[in-house]
Amino acid sequence: MPQVPDQPTARALYEGDRSDTAAQQDLGSIWQAVTERLRVSVPDATFRLWLEPLRAAAAQGDTLYVKAPDGIRAWVERRYAALISQALTQVEVGLREVSFAPLESAPGTGDASGAVLNPSYTFDRFVIGESNRLAHAAALAVAEAPAEAYNPLFLHGPPGLGKTHLLAAIANYLRDSAPELNVRYSTAEGFTNEFVTALHASGSEEFKRRYRDIDVLLIDDVQFLEGKRHTEEEFFHTFNALYEAGSQLVLSADRIPSELSTLAARLRDRFEWGLTVAVEPPNLATRLIVLRRLVREANVEVADADALGVLAHRIDANIRQLHGALTSVIAHASLRARPLSSELIKEVIPVEPQPRPSAVETIQGAAAASFDLPHSSIVGPSRAAAPLRARQLAIYLCREMTDLSLPQLGREFGGRDHATILNAIRRIEKRCADGDTETCEQLQRLRENIHSQLDAAA
Repeated sequence: MPQVPDQPTARALYEGDRSDTAAQQDLGSIWQAVTERLRVSVPDATFRLWLEPLRAAAAQGDTLYVKAPDGIRAWVERRYAALISQALTQVEVGLREVSFAPLESAPGTGDASGAVLNPSYTFDRFVIGESNRLAHAAALAVAEAPAEAYNPLFLHGPPGLGKTHLLAAIANYLRDSAPELNVRYSTAEGFTNEFVTALHASGSEEFKRRYRDIDVLLIDDVQFLEGKRHTEEEFFHTFNALYEAGSQLVLSADRIPSELSTLAARLRDRFEWGLTVAVEPPNLATRLIVLRRLVREANVEVADADALGVLAHRIDANIRQLHGALTSVIAHASLRARPLSSELIKEVIPVEPQPRPSAVETIQGAAAASFDLPHSSIVGPSRAAAPLRARQLAIYLCREMTDLSLPQLGREFGGRDHATILNAIRRIEKRCADGDTETCEQLQRLRENIHSQLDAAA
């Protein structure tokens, strides 16, 4: 993946004593001139779908670093890199090459963020459904009244459901409605990289000023902090300093704070001080609304009324995959000169075979069945004797028959921490060591049952 240089190196394009702000303005002017040439070089629908989402992030030597969303980056690089380079050489003598990288990993380009904000990530463009209604309302409340509504606000859910969109929407809203506020948006990975760079360069004081002298801090994917002891320590102090100063904090992760089992307990505790909201996979109605909006914005004609419904039924994991699937279908329609139809969607997006149960699911199911229990009781909170024994046996066998770590097993068993998992394993070990024949026989029967199921599925 192309690496974007630190933002100050973009000044290599300009006079040595020019300010970063002036350099960024020049970079913006260059990119605006490039996009004007691109707009007249391709059809309007092509420009809006593939080229309009691009952003100039930095420049070094003769290379311009361009940010593109994941769903279109590879396609744009293959199909339009030469066209962009041609337009670039027409407007800027010193730049000839173009390098692409993910939009989310961009370095800071303004007062409102530590990463490039996608301007299309606004509240108006966020499609609201039952799965994300509360998250949207909470994010909007924070944007309208920072540090007064919910502080901190913690959004959690699997990737691709809109958490990044909501964090960026808050930053974009504040940039427009309260420009006097110092707002910073970054990913946890970006926070980590900046911290490590600061330690190896000028020291941590400049880094502290950058992250603590602000009014609103938005950090995406805080699960990235797990296992990074020094960065966790720095973020802990940053969190405390901002919270005590009355600044707003907004955080996101792929799971709830209690499931960030390798993160320091004091950080997990602080993440739960405010409001914790789940962002869940979109239902069919929401997926259809998203698809209709995307085809309308791309100015693409749909050949039959059922086409988008077919796609919405086939892609149900998250919005990002839905967008990527639609992009793929539009590309095929364009290249093959065919209408966007149900028939084309069925060719391009085949129905995936149902995934086989994982080894962990097979073990959990076998343990539950041996006690005549539902599978949910194995991962649920029940402390009754039968579910507890079945859960302990399943945990022991998962440790024995899989390569999962204790924290990973904890997530598979309802978000339990690694200490609970270790305790279950040791209890079964002690029973067997103490000559508990019933437990030993249960384990053996379960092993045979599980092996037969896994062999049959292979």
